[in-house]
Amino acid sequence: MSHRTLPDNHPGAAATTRSDVDGIHISLKGRLDALGTAFLWDDAVTLVRSGQHASVTADCADIEYMDGAGLALLLKLREEAALAGGKLTITNLREEYQQLINLTWDCELPQWTPKAKERRGFAEAVGKATEEVLLGLREMIAFVGEATVMILQTIRHPSQVRWKDVLLSCINVGVDSLFIIVLIGFLMGLIMSFQSAVSLQRFGGEIYVPNMLGLVMFREMGPLVTAILLAARSGSAFAAEIGTMKINEELDALTTMGLSPMRFLVIPKLLSALAMVPLMTIFFNMASLVGGAIVMLSLGFPLVTFTSRVFAYLHFGDFWGGMFKAVVFSILVAGVGCLRGMQTKDGASAVGLSTTSAVVSGIILIAFADGLFAVAFYYLGW
Repeated sequence: MSHRTLPDNHPGAAATTRSDVDGIHISLKGRLDALGTAFLWDDAVTLVRSGQHASVTADCADIEYMDGAGLALLLKLREEAALAGGKLTITNLREEYQQLINLTWDCELPQWTPKAKERRGFAEAVGKATEEVLLGLREMIAFVGEATVMILQTIRHPSQVRWKDVLLSCINVGVDSLFIIVLIGFLMGLIMSFQSAVSLQRFGGEIYVPNMLGLVMFREMGPLVTAILLAARSGSAFAAEIGTMKINEELDALTTMGLSPMRFLVIPKLLSALAMVPLMTIFFNMASLVGGAIVMLSLGFPLVTFTSRVFAYLHFGDFWGGMFKAVVFSILVAGVGCLRGMQTKDGASAVGLSTTSAVVSGIILIAFADGLFAVAFYYLGW
């Protein structure tokens, strides 16, 4: 017969062992909480693992407290005893701890078997990537179709829209973005006018700076830059909001209650973007003209000359062409943001990935649509 005391310099837990012909006996003492169990774990497991014992007996009479950590230690000792060809017997365990053990004692411990890293050939990898692209395209087409149908239903039945949500979204998209839109518009008008004036001074053509600024801002830069700014601000916010709701299973809860997530979440955001992006584009254009006017005043041109040159060559077709671009860009920004939010997967980084994808996809679609507009306006003679 041999006796052994496991390290007991931890004040909360200790264990004493002895071996005889019947097997090994382990007397557990003190508190088997996370700290005490961690202190005894390695020595207790090594002791059971080291010998071929017919049986292992755990005497729990002196245990003052035990939680899930202590239960894990007993399960591990049972597993090691079974691997050594014996079994674990628990004695003198108090009733409340016996109820805790009964929760998992009869369950098989999960076995972890590492899997070899999947290796795909080139053709298989290309096929998998193509499948993901096609599935994403299918989801996008379904989303566009469903959103279009619901917008048409909204036009026919305005009372079905949650106008309070639309108003709150308008505040987030428009009012809260007004300062950054006006600031960027002012700076762009200032910079573009100054750079153009510096270049045209060589030829005495500074007077043409207002003509260039008005056409460029109203036809091209105004709706384009406004849409890009809102894609980075509002599109990402849409994706993060809906993505978080999907991870929290709130979208499933809406569906269970008979509420359509598209009608409840997406349509208010689309309507608010449709209403606010053209207005924000107008603010951007006006702010850019203020920046250009400051440059022209600094060059010695009166304000009346600047305004007359701007609006003498700026026609309604230029203005409405820019507004039509802003409407299309607003649908792209809001739609892509909501779609990426609906496509959010599980995981801690899923919302961040959806937000990034919403911004990148939105900017790419805006640039692509702007190129199509440029070609269409050219052939239409605008």
